Amino acid sequence: MSNPLLEEFKGSFNTPPFSQIKDEHFLPAFEIALKEAREDIAEIKKVDSPTFENVIKALVFSGEKLSRVSSVFFNLTYSHTNDQKQEIMKEISPKLTEFQNDILLDQELFNKVKAVWDNKNTFNLSSEEEMVLEKEYKSFTRNGALLNDKDKETLREIDKEFSKLSIDFGENVLKETNSYELHITNEADLEGLPEGAIEAAAHEAKGRDKTGWVFTLQMPSYFPLLKYAKNAEIRKEIFIASAKVANNDNEFDNKEIVKTLANLRHKRAVLLGYNSHSDYVLENRMAQTTNKVLDFQKDLLDKSKPHALKEHGELEKFAKETDGLNELMPWDRYYYMEKYKQKVLDFDSEEVRPFLKLENCIDGMFQVANKLYGLKFKERNDIDKYHEDVKTYEVTNETGELVGVFYADFFPRESKRAGAWCSDLRAQFVKDGTDHRPHVTIVCNFTKPTDKKPSLLNMMELTTLFHEFGHALHNLLSKCNYPNVSGTSVLWDFVELPSQILENWCYEKECLDLFARHYESGALIPQNLIDKIKKSSSFLEGLATIRQLSFGILDMAWHKADPSNINSINDFEKEVLKETKIGKSYEDANISCKFSHIFRGGYSAGYYSYKWAEVLDADAFEYFKENGIFNKSIAKKFKENILEKGGSEAPMDLYIKFRGKEPSVDALLRRAGLS
Repeated sequence: MSNPLLEEFKGSFNTPPFSQIKDEHFLPAFEIALKEAREDIAEIKKVDSPTFENVIKALVFSGEKLSRVSSVFFNLTYSHTNDQKQEIMKEISPKLTEFQNDILLDQELFNKVKAVWDNKNTFNLSSEEEMVLEKEYKSFTRNGALLNDKDKETLREIDKEFSKLSIDFGENVLKETNSYELHITNEADLEGLPEGAIEAAAHEAKGRDKTGWVFTLQMPSYFPLLKYAKNAEIRKEIFIASAKVANNDNEFDNKEIVKTLANLRHKRAVLLGYNSHSDYVLENRMAQTTNKVLDFQKDLLDKSKPHALKEHGELEKFAKETDGLNELMPWDRYYYMEKYKQKVLDFDSEEVRPFLKLENCIDGMFQVANKLYGLKFKERNDIDKYHEDVKTYEVTNETGELVGVFYADFFPRESKRAGAWCSDLRAQFVKDGTDHRPHVTIVCNFTKPTDKKPSLLNMMELTTLFHEFGHALHNLLSKCNYPNVSGTSVLWDFVELPSQILENWCYEKECLDLFARHYESGALIPQNLIDKIKKSSSFLEGLATIRQLSFGILDMAWHKADPSNINSINDFEKEVLKETKIGKSYEDANISCKFSHIFRGGYSAGYYSYKWAEVLDADAFEYFKENGIFNKSIAKKFKENILEKGGSEAPMDLYIKFRGKEPSVDALLRRAGLS
């Protein structure tokens, strides 16, 4: 059988030929690619005199075909999956885990790596090569290379079981999310909802061959109900459905999976000589220790909680005065936050939406990239796509040289997981003198266009777009030699700096004037609305900070100690989140069962990094503000010291080269109005 995955990609810019790739191609491709990758490793083990070139570099570039097949497959399992791909993932993931362990637990191979590590001073390595060597050496020592044979086998079993269960976790979240719908047939139940949300729900119903309006658990669908629906019972129903995803004691329930995953992580960490999973993870982060993260979270909690309590009191008072509400329930909070904001700031979030047509916002973010870094984005229709909604672009620099290929996938569908993310289909690297430029994708879930209206964003969606584009720029502008340190291959609590800093431009007039025009009249967004947007960015920030901290605190609670004595997840969550609880909570709500960031993605013992990176981005953006948000000199320093460098140098060293000093938490507190 001819298999396009096993051939060099010959499409435009050597991009994947998605239209030719069938589900039945993946398993054979993985089998052959795994065989060739094992042959690459066998050749490295034959080396008599280990050097950086014949061991470390060879190891980094081994399994090239496997990397290519894996990249295509796993991008699709997130962005455009189906039952067959999910079954393939269940079959192939344990094999990939086994292969990875075969490498990391191979004593003969580790001896070669260790020989290079022990003699590194004799090889005249560049700073990037030193980082690559350290990363490879640590990947062995942190994954069992120093264990005895019995413990190595135990580690293999732990990793195999973890791989299977984490897939089950994600599948349960996706299936439970897709299985729910709120079908409304009484138009009175839609009172308060923006016209765009009503149209989208009607469009969804039509697509399901139903009359009336259908709301789902996709964020663009259910969140407008929580913010605007006057009917509290409707708000309550959708809130509870969202709060209980994968926690309904049915076939999609994740409670036992969560406990098992947490225990497997702890056992693995102890086996490797650490006190906890967080100790294991944080050794390889900017934060370095569990206590440093806990202190960081406590400091922010202490500074923000008084503000949050005051804000919640004001909110409850407002709800009572407005509608005679004696107690603010969880499903009431966003509704009255929005109403309160309208009263205090004379600002309705929906006022912004007509000025944020998706196509204009895309053009705006491209203009920002051009003004800061000289990039140009040209849409190409000859690049193969995995779905008709995807847009593809050729990215060039000021001299016309290719920077990379950019894919953008913006609308929800049942084959796509919820949320927003950035990934690459090919990382940037240099091999045999050729700079292989990256293929980068961003994926979001914005409201789809309807028969009457284009896709119009709110401010949260606009900042999400810029956030993921910030990650994309980190990948696109990379100038490294090795794929394992290029682009976003940085320490986890540094990776959000390029993404979060770009969100700041969304609140600046100089940026909004580039693209924020009314989708019907073409009128520029008015100054008074920009002022309101700016004020709203830190409105009720105490409550927003507490909410974000609660996720990080829950993450650390799962991973900072032995979780084997946790019997009830719901009871455990309630106890952990007591310190961040503000007002009434829903007793059956559960975050862990759908917390894909830490139980399916790579954020375990790392969710704190969002707030950590906020300190970095607030401090960094102050530098731009002081000198102009499109200041070419500052942008050049950020590009050359942050975006181009990837993980080729220590992140704090890179930050100081850019900023001239270490970051200050005061910048974050000033921006949030919490100082």
